[in-house]
Amino acid sequence: MFTLFGATGDLSMRKILPALFVAHRDAKLHASGRIICVSKQSFSRDEYLDWVSKNAVQYVKGSESVNPNDAVWQSFLARIDYLPLDLVEPTGYQRLAELLAENKVVSVFYLATSPLLFERICANLAASTIDLSQARVVLEKPLGHDLRSSHAINDAVARVFAEDQIYRIDHYLGKESVQNLLALRFANSLFEPLWRRESIAHVQLTIAEQLGVEGRGEFYDGTGALRDMVQNHLLQLLCTVAMEPPTSFDANAVRDEKVRVLRALRPFSAEDLELRAVRGQYVAGAVNNQSVPGYLQEPGIGTHSQTETFVALHAEINNWRWAGVPFFLRTGKRLAHRAAEIIITFRPVPHAILPMPFGPSGTVSNRLVIRLQPDESIQLHCLAKQPGDGMIMQPVALDLSFDQAFQQRRAEAYERLLLDAIRGNLSLFVRRDEQEAAWKWVEPLLNHWQSSASPPKPYMAGSWGPTASFAMMARAGAQWPEDR
Repeated sequence: MFTLFGATGDLSMRKILPALFVAHRDAKLHASGRIICVSKQSFSRDEYLDWVSKNAVQYVKGSESVNPNDAVWQSFLARIDYLPLDLVEPTGYQRLAELLAENKVVSVFYLATSPLLFERICANLAASTIDLSQARVVLEKPLGHDLRSSHAINDAVARVFAEDQIYRIDHYLGKESVQNLLALRFANSLFEPLWRRESIAHVQLTIAEQLGVEGRGEFYDGTGALRDMVQNHLLQLLCTVAMEPPTSFDANAVRDEKVRVLRALRPFSAEDLELRAVRGQYVAGAVNNQSVPGYLQEPGIGTHSQTETFVALHAEINNWRWAGVPFFLRTGKRLAHRAAEIIITFRPVPHAILPMPFGPSGTVSNRLVIRLQPDESIQLHCLAKQPGDGMIMQPVALDLSFDQAFQQRRAEAYERLLLDAIRGNLSLFVRRDEQEAAWKWVEPLLNHWQSSASPPKPYMAGSWGPTASFAMMARAGAQWPEDR
């Protein structure tokens, strides 16, 4: 049984129900599995199913082949029950208990609601007659506003569910290309000897968005890019790149190694806060040749807001594998292109016996580029001889495009993670000590920026962020890819 709290919300329509439909279409759900959708809206079941057909079909990948009247879509709707429920009132949960009692199977509770409701939902589940001994609960981010509030939410959920019943979701961990990063590292002997400070000059991790706040101004203004993207997505990608080989792919073995990376991150000193951290806020500009307003002109944003829409950080990991290797993290809204990628730049050859091409920062080096979106691929940039007379070297790329290499459909991130929660696989979910170690590292930045009299540095919408982020890279002898 899959129970979806917040079943009329944007996340449910855009991600969760489309992912469940695709799993149903591909026969990955148990034939007798039911989906109980819970929301405060006073819909009848038929009214809710009409709502789903109008609002969720468009987000199914390959939705041009999905029609609300199709037999497959109708068979998916047949799995769904709807329960109008005031989530904070315990009395209505007895009806949920009755629905769950009709099927003696493991229950998955997905809390696609505000984290402010997590404590009440869990307490009400515990106070009902629902058997929670084998249940699982999936928690959406953001889990807290800082380390203290994160503790409070986790403590509230832990009073009802054991840690191995709690699935904290980070959809970036469900992306095929992130899974392939693990395969690249741990299934190929080629890379492991090079995956260390002696061979790698620096690592860049970028998550860039062209969109602005898109009607979420009030939420975003109280969150900002550091909380929304760095504390979770970017640090999870960093851990995937930097972790030691686990003893197995067991969930706790993998997560143990990620925690060690987070605990080894060099804390921010007072000097680092000024030189190794950049925050920005977009002003009016153009994206895809369309004029867009600045952040302060967006609906729901205060006229004097100092919330950051861009963050660039220079991080380091204090351990033997990575000591002295810069890890550059960058994310922002209203940037030039939508992209998520990891770039691993290798050190140049120690002695060049051939004439080497030069870029703005010196000799061109080998790079491994892992692109997460919009097109998933892995490219190895190396040097080859240019055809013709003489030994003239030219950069070339060995390109693995997943679309070309694999003909079968690849599961979307939410589909994979939902199926893992149903199957009880915790490997791609975040453990409590991981999450709290990440909060502990970013909190000095949060506190510094909140107390700082200096506003975020402005950058034009449609650019690659404030010039200060390029200066930060230059001080470390590196460049963002668009500056090469």
